[in-house]
Amino acid sequence: MKIAALLSGGVDSSVAVHLLCEQGYHPDLFYIKIGMDDDGYSCPQEEDLEIVRAMARRYGLTYDVVDLQKDYWDNVVAYTIDKVRRGFTPNPDVMCNRLIKFGAFDQKVGHLYDKTATGHYATVIEEDGRSWLGTTPDPVKDQTDFLAQLTGLQVSHSMFPIGMMAKGEVRRIAEEAKLPSAHRKDSQGICFLGKIDYNQFIERFLGKKEGPIVEIETGKVLGRHQGFWFHTIGQRKGLYLSGGPWFVVKKDINENIIYVSKGYQPEAQMKDELVMRDMHWITLDPFAEQTKIFPVANDEAPVLFKIRHVAELRSGRLTRRADGSYHLQMDAKTNGVAPGQFCVIYTPDGRICLGSGEIAWE
Repeated sequence: MKIAALLSGGVDSSVAVHLLCEQGYHPDLFYIKIGMDDDGYSCPQEEDLEIVRAMARRYGLTYDVVDLQKDYWDNVVAYTIDKVRRGFTPNPDVMCNRLIKFGAFDQKVGHLYDKTATGHYATVIEEDGRSWLGTTPDPVKDQTDFLAQLTGLQVSHSMFPIGMMAKGEVRRIAEEAKLPSAHRKDSQGICFLGKIDYNQFIERFLGKKEGPIVEIETGKVLGRHQGFWFHTIGQRKGLYLSGGPWFVVKKDINENIIYVSKGYQPEAQMKDELVMRDMHWITLDPFAEQTKIFPVANDEAPVLFKIRHVAELRSGRLTRRADGSYHLQMDAKTNGVAPGQFCVIYTPDGRICLGSGEIAWE
C-alpha cells in the first residue's frame, strides 16, 4: 500500500511514522508549508524541517515539502478575517484540516497514494458499509472536533496510526525509540502567526475603529476601545478601565459598542440551547438517510456534542428545523457558546463523530 505521511515536526506525527515503519510500511514523508514567512508571519519551519529530515534519514524514507501557502491564505486566513470582521469567533484549525491537510494536499499529492497518514488522535471505523470518523480512548486528546468538517471520502482515505493511543503512551514510544521530537512541546495557537500577536495580525487587516465601552447595567460610557473585533465575551484583560475587575458581556457589532459589567458571573453567559446553521455531515445526513449508526425519529435524536474549550462530551437532543437549521437542547448549561464556533455532534455512545455546524446568532 502506498502511503503519504504528513510530518509536522511534532511528536505525534513522528510516532505515527515510526509505527507505520514498525508495521512494515514504507511511507513517503511530506511537510506542508503554510506559514506566511515571506510576509512577516511564520511558523518555526526550519526546526520542523530538521526533524523531518532526521526522520527520513533514520528510516530510509523520501521527503518533500509541499508549498500550500497560497491555498492557506486564500482559504483559511481569508475565512478567519471574514468571520472576525462580522463579529464571529472563528476556528481556523478546523478549516485548515478540511481545506489544506485533507483538501489541497490531496488534490496536489495525496490522490496519488492509497492512504494519507497523519498524527491526529482519531480513528476510522468501517461499519454499515461506510467509513466513519471515530473517537479515541483519550477524551482529553481526542481531535475529532478539529476534523469534524471533513468529508466521508476524506475520512476513507485517511490513516491515524496513533488513534487508539493516549498521549502518555505516544510520548513513551517516542522516548524509547529516541525520536528527534520526543521532548518537543505540543504546538499552541494559530500556526501562520508565528510569534506575531493575534491583535496585531487582526489590526493589519481590519485596522482600528474607536467606539465606546459601556456599563451594561447603567448605560454609562466608561472608556473607549479600538474596535469590537479585538474583544471577546468574558474578556477581562485589555480593557484598561479603573475600578474593576470589568468583563466584556456583550458586543454590538453594528454600532461598534462593547458592553462590560463589574458584576459579571460566568453562569450568566452559560446556555442550555443553541442553533446551528450550515450543518456539515461527514459520512451521510442521518436526518435524510436512515442508518443503524444513528437512528433519527421525527427529525429529533439524542446526541453527544462538544464545543471548543469544553473538554468533555455533553448530552442533548438535536432537532432539525423547517428552515434547514438545527436546534440543540442541552441537558445541562454549557459555557463557551460563541457564534461562529463549531458545535460538533456525536452518536449517543460517543463512538462516532457525525459532523458539525456553525453556531449562529439567535
